[in-house]
Amino acid sequence: MSEQTEPTKLKASLGLLDGTMIVAGSMIGSGIFIVSADIIRNVGSSGWLIAVWVITGFMTLTAAVSYGELSAMFPKAGGQYVYLKEAYNKLIAFLYGWSFFAVIQTGTIAAVGVAFSKFTAYLIPAVSEDHILFSTMVGSYNFKISAAQCVSIALIILLTYINTRGVKSGKIIQNLFTITKLASLFGLIIFGLIMIKGDVWHANWTNAWDIHKLGSTTSYTMAATLGAIAASMVGSIFSSDAWNNVTFIAGEMKNPQRNIGLSLFLGTLIVTIIYVSINFVYTGVLPLHDIATAEKDRVAVAASQAIFGSLGTVIIALMIMISTFGCNNGLIMAGARVYYTMAKDGLFFKRTGTLNKNAVPSFGLWIQCIVASILCLSGKYGDLLDMISFVVVIFYVLTIFGIYILRVQRPDMPRPYKAFGYPVLPAIYMLMGVAFCILLIIYKPQFTWPGLIIVLIGIPIYYISKNNTKDEEQIESPV
Repeated sequence: MSEQTEPTKLKASLGLLDGTMIVAGSMIGSGIFIVSADIIRNVGSSGWLIAVWVITGFMTLTAAVSYGELSAMFPKAGGQYVYLKEAYNKLIAFLYGWSFFAVIQTGTIAAVGVAFSKFTAYLIPAVSEDHILFSTMVGSYNFKISAAQCVSIALIILLTYINTRGVKSGKIIQNLFTITKLASLFGLIIFGLIMIKGDVWHANWTNAWDIHKLGSTTSYTMAATLGAIAASMVGSIFSSDAWNNVTFIAGEMKNPQRNIGLSLFLGTLIVTIIYVSINFVYTGVLPLHDIATAEKDRVAVAASQAIFGSLGTVIIALMIMISTFGCNNGLIMAGARVYYTMAKDGLFFKRTGTLNKNAVPSFGLWIQCIVASILCLSGKYGDLLDMISFVVVIFYVLTIFGIYILRVQRPDMPRPYKAFGYPVLPAIYMLMGVAFCILLIIYKPQFTWPGLIIVLIGIPIYYISKNNTKDEEQIESPV
């Protein structure tokens, strides 16, 4: 097909079910199977383990229903990037888009891809991360490529290719794998609740609200308590992130004013129920010490072994393979729509703003694939995601504050859906988000300043992009 006859608009072919599956599928990767170990090491009690997940779930649900108002006002591809541009300016929006491309989305894709390969190694040991295929010294750094990294890159390339074939191809993968994932998780929860061990439950829930470092009998001071909660929430927020991915594909949603807001609410509600429930299962079948010291933090493997015996390892490995496969499909599908919209604003590679014959931004999909693959090879995606948690929450807070700005600046603009609980619930979210960021600055600075540096690097890139766009316009339309 010639370039002149290629589509110029995204096709609206996704419904409410598809949107809900993108929200839930993008949220549930491998985090829920792993991060509870670190949370227990920080807070030392069952009550506070559940509290961390409930607080995170409340924040996620509140943010999601608040985004519903923005998605109904601006039902366009690009989602959060568009909301920030409309409420603030192009610079703030670009800094989000730049961070999104540099590490938020690409780093998450890399992390989920490597998680897929790590658990595949339970069934196929040849693809283990311990199986080194290539090793060389680069200066003082020993650069290695493992079989697990190769498998993760192959997965990212495969899903990218599938999504270049059209949004319907991605939709089929997303719905199939997310429905399977949800059914298997609910199955694990039901069996886990049936198999709860009375003595383990009693031991874990005695003094359940005594917060302390596991292994110590000394309770935290108030300041240390707040620091421990903030550090714990880095993992739970990462595990609950990516719910906003459905806003990026608004240009391909049917009736986006209604369906995006509903997808956000239903998807985040389902995931919150699953996350809280599965942590009750963990505390019902495993002593706290076993949760905290699970091999490589794989709490779900230990819990499944307690429930199903030796077969538990295989069950969890299959569940995580299904979970991460579907999760990465949603991330890959949605991410390229942000770069597409940025390119339309002259703030990204021009070619990213074009569609292929299947009406999808294939160039954006492939450059996202390249960056995610490089992060897989670097082995530093985990560090980057820890650093960026702070930045992700800042952008969420800025976006929700945008609701207040737009209510003042554009009071007459149609709002088919209004933020639930406005102005109270969005304000509570912002207060909690700001408190989380302040606590990280104080108690975990290594999680904050590197992320800010990544964001600030975007400022000169923005002005270079802007000047290049002006130069191109002057060449094309000389005065």
